[in-house]
Amino acid sequence: MMNLASILLGVIGPWQIVLIVVLVLLLFGGRKIPELMRGLGGGVKEFKNAVKEDEQEGEKEKK
Repeated sequence: MMNLASILLGVIGPWQIVLIVVLVLLLFGGRKIPELMRGLGGGVKEFKNAVKEDEQEGEKEKK
């Protein structure tokens, strides 16, 4: 059986990744990309913190 990773690797190849990067550069420009990545990183950090807090609350309720 094929797992998800092998399916995705078969669908998205190196040329597709290059095309996506070029399109992102054309749409947003080189100056806007770092700002977008900071926003994405901040969102991921907030999500991780929320998950951690939820897990801690769940452990407190079990005790």
